[in-house]
Amino acid sequence: MGSDSGQAGSHTYQSLTEDGLLGSAKLPKRPTGRLIMHSMVMFGREFCYAVEAAYVTPVLLSVGLPKSLYSTVWLLSPILGFLLQPVVGSASDHCRSRWGRRRPYILTLVIMMLVGMALYLNGDAVVSALIANPRRKLVWAISVTMIGVVLFDFAADFIDGPIKAYLFDVCSHQDKEKGLHYHALFTGFGGALGYLLGAIDWGHLELGRVLGSEFQVMFFFSALVLILCSIIHLCSIPEAPLRDVTTDIIPPEPAPQDPPLSSDGMYDYGSIEKVKKDYVNPELAIQGKKNKNPDEQTRRAMTMKSLLRALASMPPHYRFLCISHLIGWTAFLSNMLFFTDFMGQIVYGGDPYSAHNSTEFLIYQRGVEVGCWGLCINSVFSSLYSYFQKVLVSYIGLKGLYFMGYLLFGLGTGFIGLFPNVYSTLVLCALFGVMSRSTGTPMKTGGVDCAALTCMVQLAQILVGGGLGFLVNTAGSVIVVVITASAVALIGCCFVALFVRYVD
Repeated sequence: MGSDSGQAGSHTYQSLTEDGLLGSAKLPKRPTGRLIMHSMVMFGREFCYAVEAAYVTPVLLSVGLPKSLYSTVWLLSPILGFLLQPVVGSASDHCRSRWGRRRPYILTLVIMMLVGMALYLNGDAVVSALIANPRRKLVWAISVTMIGVVLFDFAADFIDGPIKAYLFDVCSHQDKEKGLHYHALFTGFGGALGYLLGAIDWGHLELGRVLGSEFQVMFFFSALVLILCSIIHLCSIPEAPLRDVTTDIIPPEPAPQDPPLSSDGMYDYGSIEKVKKDYVNPELAIQGKKNKNPDEQTRRAMTMKSLLRALASMPPHYRFLCISHLIGWTAFLSNMLFFTDFMGQIVYGGDPYSAHNSTEFLIYQRGVEVGCWGLCINSVFSSLYSYFQKVLVSYIGLKGLYFMGYLLFGLGTGFIGLFPNVYSTLVLCALFGVMSRSTGTPMKTGGVDCAALTCMVQLAQILVGGGLGFLVNTAGSVIVVVITASAVALIGCCFVALFVRYVD
């Protein structure tokens, strides 16, 4: 998944200052250079994410993935997320490595991302060199590539949590705000350059001939960028081991008048409930009364059952915001994850199933490269629009921004689907950036639990992964992808107008 999906998940880890281990201890001011170094990993992650979003579907189709399994690869990662997110998060919160609580997990997830990229970008070449039987080669090429995609997507989704928790553990409130600003800046910059890498025709350049193919070139640059950015990040700010913190610092006693949970605390991985200004989950409040020590409070894992229970007990305006978020991400992912394939097959008229030296396949590749230019335009405009939002919000309000994003995206994708033209499609790619920022609006402004919004992103990916393959197989054309994205966005536009409201 893409960058914005990770933003919500960043708040589901429990930081040292939030769980009482540092109490009111004042953290030193971090130099701007150190915060920039810390943010470099977001550049590397988003750079690799962009390459994945642009090329995974073309790679899978080029190795022979059947149309009936067109979107299945995007179904597995969010399911794994529901199952493993509480386990990984809890292990990170209680890690006693002398290297710190977060950095061991960040390093592990970076290695998993590298292995995943190596498999999905080089799997076909390796299998072709080892297996001669065409049928066995097809099965192994598809299997290895899909395993690589799932491994990379899983690691890239999960790494955002410990990265943000690492920032929160070692920075004061002011430095956290600066650090998150740099994270967002480098995320947009990394995505734009990642798409730009995919837009270059490496097959006709010397580097492409030396390394073998454009996929190997993309792996080389992606791995290089991720490794360098991760090293810079891991060396940015020292992280105290948990055992040193717990032995050297005595947690302050909570004041008797304090509520069971503070309104800005208890961001534990996998938790889907926390206190709002006017909303307290009754079950969690009871748990807080039973456990006077904040370090011993029981937090329930984020599962499908607990998610549905939380949604059912939310005030209606919070629940409607979650539903609109689900609709928005379903529309956005339907288009973004398959956009380059749409460009190659529909706009350019290429065929990913043709022989790799055929004219049809080369035309398809050219369409994919031009699609990367479109996604690069989307990424750049998304960053620019984030600044325009600050001006627009005073005129049309938060709900107006939300409504406008859905409306423009729905109209833009609908026009692309009905009139597939290279130049108009590239121009309308700017509207994708409006939508990506609109789906982030409630996370920044509303009172809905961020972990619940993260679940909406995962549920959207499950819906896309489980449904689009069937639609493509039924319709016999990938044009149904952008038409579906347009229809869902316009439905979301109506839902926002009728049900969503913001509570100050």
